[in-house]
Amino acid sequence: MPRAIIAPSVLASDFGQLTAECKRMIKSGAEWLHMDVMDGHFVPNITMGAPILTCVRKGIPDIFMDCHMMVAHPERWVDDIADAGGALYCFHIEATSDPISLIEAIHKRDMKAGVAVSPDTPSTAITDEIGAIADMLLVMTVYPGRGGQKFIESCVPKVTELRKRFPDKDIEVDGGVGPKTIGVCADAGSNVIVAGTAIFAADDPPAVIQTLKDTVNAAQAKFAAARAQSNGN
Repeated sequence: MPRAIIAPSVLASDFGQLTAECKRMIKSGAEWLHMDVMDGHFVPNITMGAPILTCVRKGIPDIFMDCHMMVAHPERWVDDIADAGGALYCFHIEATSDPISLIEAIHKRDMKAGVAVSPDTPSTAITDEIGAIADMLLVMTVYPGRGGQKFIESCVPKVTELRKRFPDKDIEVDGGVGPKTIGVCADAGSNVIVAGTAIFAADDPPAVIQTLKDTVNAAQAKFAAARAQSNGN
């Protein structure tokens, strides 16, 4: 299985000090920063766009920005996000009619491509063909559009289904994830964990990040042992 990655969601940060907040997360042990881009169309909220990402990248040149594109017509923004320094462009399967071409366009701009499914969308919407060429698959465990929502545990079986089909793929969960909910996500097979308030509002962010990572690593060890036993039989 792919390695554990913790990606704090900057939606929970102090936007007035965004670059400083991102630096604080990296210093706390985060490898990725999850940047929620909302356009007011696909979701009823507006957050940040390419100009803000550009400013963050100037302040932190080596940052890995995991750009979650909660936007209508995600094809329109590939070049802007690439130019702003985005490292991963994750679009919603519900927002496009041609995900294959979109993934190809993302790859042409040297970004990783992610495909997200909202709570009401089945994981099977990510077909084998789509999943094979995507770099990451995202299961939303809240409805996209705003932070601070309650974790929807009924979404977790989608992670299990995707992990079964794509054993070596990065699978991300996003929404209401923290120390109390990480266990079911990790046990289902998620290795990329997005957490907002649970990290940004914590008294000890490094400890929370380490707890999340340790939980994923423990689950992965169980998967590896089960796979080895299966191969041995």
